[in-house]
Amino acid sequence: MNNPVTTEGVLRTFVEYFEERGHRRITGSTLLPEPGDPVLFTTSGMHPLTPYLEGRRPHPLGSRLVNVQRCLRTTDLGEVGDLTHLTVFEMLGTWSLGDYELPQSLEWGYELFTEGFGIDPGRLHATVFGGDERSGPDTGSLETWQRLGVPVELTVDDNWWSGGPTGPCGPDSEMFLWTGDTPPQSTPTGDERWVEVWNHVMMGHRNGPDGSLVPLPRRNVDTGLGLERLATLLQGRTSVFDCDVFSPWRHHLPGLWGSLDETSTRLVTDHLRSAVVVLGDGVRPSNTGRGYVLRRLVRRVLTTLWRDDPSRGLGDLPGELIEHTRDHFRQDIDPEVVRRLLVDEERRFRRLLEVGRTVLDRPRFRGPLTEEDLHYLHDTHGLPRDLVRNLRDEREIETGSGRQTR
Repeated sequence: MNNPVTTEGVLRTFVEYFEERGHRRITGSTLLPEPGDPVLFTTSGMHPLTPYLEGRRPHPLGSRLVNVQRCLRTTDLGEVGDLTHLTVFEMLGTWSLGDYELPQSLEWGYELFTEGFGIDPGRLHATVFGGDERSGPDTGSLETWQRLGVPVELTVDDNWWSGGPTGPCGPDSEMFLWTGDTPPQSTPTGDERWVEVWNHVMMGHRNGPDGSLVPLPRRNVDTGLGLERLATLLQGRTSVFDCDVFSPWRHHLPGLWGSLDETSTRLVTDHLRSAVVVLGDGVRPSNTGRGYVLRRLVRRVLTTLWRDDPSRGLGDLPGELIEHTRDHFRQDIDPEVVRRLLVDEERRFRRLLEVGRTVLDRPRFRGPLTEEDLHYLHDTHGLPRDLVRNLRDEREIETGSGRQTR
């Protein structure tokens, strides 16, 4: 029997609930989009389904789908280290391809939350699209929540989903969970203790290049919720890094690289875990494309580790952490291959740092750097802009100039 509070239990409960309601599970949740897709990595559960959502062809598994999709987002890379942001995460999703509409999806969402996961209905709040000059209010969703007894807040911009300036779009209804220590109060836009958990989108139109709304051949429902975020809330945690899926990391890292502060520990955990997943999907470090994203993740880890102790190395990473990550993401890669690739990348980065320090000691680069300088350093010596910035900061601290300018 599932324990719906564990991360794996949440995953199984979610998938089984929708399978019982006629949804077929999509398999193959790699981070890598289909050949020809300009996006480097899959960023959402709906991304691989765009051709079907736009009605270009029928899906081979039918009109009701459910999936667990691993995703990678670099847009929030600077935020990693806080309580909520992850680089690689898993997205739970359901889709109706011209089958049922938004009210049915919301009813199932409410039932799964309250009966499947045991969430107190009094801790729920919803937001619904209130209408604008292009489209009227989403009365179907509003009436559904009112009938279920869930308080509703009407918004405009916050409840209109669009994948970009062109492409599928439509009103959405978001489900929020109260995380405060007091009884629920205010609304999702008025109190940040209301945390968005599940988004239900009615894709009935696409944005035209002139800003118009063009009806899609059929109306679809697309829903998505982050697995780690939901598990964290169900387990009563305030940080996603405190949910059960990160337990092995919390156990091993303090003894491995002690003295890291909490923010640094989260960054190292996230980036190493993400690097293992990216390697598991077949990407290798390089200076372009997906390989550069991987390289950047590893170098951010090393920069953080070496800030206090340059002797720290990725060869010390326990195999248990690699195996746990591989197994959780259902991948097939030898942990020793992962370790070897990480250590090779560490050696390459150490050599690059030595080159960078030598080059930046030249008289030409001791003053303010111009754009021409930065292009030269990158094109001639392979020194990325962010690495140059780190090396300059390092030299200022060593010479004391950093203290004088603060």
